[in-house]
Amino acid sequence: MSKEVMGLWPELMWISDEELREKTSRTWELALERSVLTAEDLKTIPFTLLVPDLKVSFMSHKRAVVHIARDAGNKCNEFFGSDLPVDMDVLIAGAILADVGKLLEYVMKDGKAIQGVFGKYLRHPFSGVSLAEECGVPAEVCHIIATHAGEGDMVKRTTEAYLVHHADFMTFLPFKNRLVVQS
Repeated sequence: MSKEVMGLWPELMWISDEELREKTSRTWELALERSVLTAEDLKTIPFTLLVPDLKVSFMSHKRAVVHIARDAGNKCNEFFGSDLPVDMDVLIAGAILADVGKLLEYVMKDGKAIQGVFGKYLRHPFSGVSLAEECGVPAEVCHIIATHAGEGDMVKRTTEAYLVHHADFMTFLPFKNRLVVQS
């Protein structure tokens, strides 16, 4: 694991399967190699281009999603046990990788992140799966990457994919569509 990726993702250590942890880390390394974005950019660029003047960074949002998904998975295992088992390694790897494709979708222009030409053709769920498959990430984790966004509404999701999808959207939609009542 590179120092750069570990600096972004201390949560990688939550993945107990060493091989899956390495493949997850390698996917991020590959994305950073191919991206115009740097690890430092990820700490400052907004996590979405769909909300004007957003100050929440890509990494703040992504790490929150991983933490929320992990907490939800633990609670599912606690309360539902074998009736709705959650594979925590798959869940955490999928949450860490869900937006890795944005590193290929975004470009920088005048100091700001924008969607590049590649991103207009292939949104991040597609490019993220491609990067992950290239690094040998298993299908059950690639499924989470593929289905975490709106594209996933067309297929059935695994339990782990539902948890990542909802963790992602519960930390996105309030920024995009929040009702604010002035008294």
